[in-house]
Amino acid sequence: MNDRYSRQELFNPIGKKGQTKLREKSVLIVGAGALGASSAEALTRAGVKRIVLVDRDYVDWTNLQRQQLYSEDDARNQLPKVIAAKNRLQMINRDVEIQAHVMDMGIEEAEELISGIDLIMDATDNFETRLMINDLAQKYQVPWIYGACVGSYGISYTILPGEGPCLNCLLDKIPANGQTCDTVGIIAPAVQMVVAYQTAEALKILVEDFQAVRRKIVTFDLWENQQMQLGMEKAKKEDCPSCGANPAYPYLERKAELKTAVLCGRDTVQIRPSYNREIDLEEMERRLVSHGKVRRNAYLLEVESDSRRFVLFKDGRALVHGTKNTAEAKSIYNRFIG
Repeated sequence: MNDRYSRQELFNPIGKKGQTKLREKSVLIVGAGALGASSAEALTRAGVKRIVLVDRDYVDWTNLQRQQLYSEDDARNQLPKVIAAKNRLQMINRDVEIQAHVMDMGIEEAEELISGIDLIMDATDNFETRLMINDLAQKYQVPWIYGACVGSYGISYTILPGEGPCLNCLLDKIPANGQTCDTVGIIAPAVQMVVAYQTAEALKILVEDFQAVRRKIVTFDLWENQQMQLGMEKAKKEDCPSCGANPAYPYLERKAELKTAVLCGRDTVQIRPSYNREIDLEEMERRLVSHGKVRRNAYLLEVESDSRRFVLFKDGRALVHGTKNTAEAKSIYNRFIG
């Protein structure tokens, strides 16, 4: 056991001093899908003190192609992802404390979970949650690492509160075309590449080697053999409501949350985004045609699959028929819309 971390300690930027720091640090990972599961495994093997995992979903057969902590038994039993992850992670390293929360993390839960956290890892599937994480990180001065992947494309960016722009500053700089793994697919190497960038940055922050932290956004497309880094220093906005001179943290306000309502007597959940967004219904039809029967007119698009019917309007509002479970409805919305 004494030489468990010996190869990591031989790496000079970490060393024994850095390993000691890792054993003092706590990481919050929001999402236990492809990115979250792999990041949690890497940090568990690295020997951090505590990992807090949050996810609302259970293991599905479609996850097994890229979500490396999970097994066929987990999918067969529909085990919540964070429970399955905790079971596996404790087999890997019992010295690491794993806290598993089966929940749809909202503002109230986020404010509770941030206590004692040294770093937040983004492994989510939607910008609503990412912007909440961003404001949470700015408010409590906790570093966080943004990451996303779809198809063969990936992106990562490290945000240090008080240094450089935050995610809110960069909203008009980051591609957000609405593609999701459920609409255009994903290959496992794209996941692992993002995880490599995220966890490398995580180790730098956790051992407090802030000089080594990358200040640029990195993007890549493995299939197209493309990679790019973009400097973001000039993107910082002094009037940014999240990190500017007078921060208001707008995404920690209730009105910023994705709004859900169970429609009386209709076994239907209505979902409204916190801001108006123009949906290209024709493009969305092309993406969703493989998910079931799709119908579209000038005002809305309808997808019928299994026992669920998903109706999307041009302003981003949606009706999810066949359920009264708001968490399930939000999950379906984010799978299709991103």
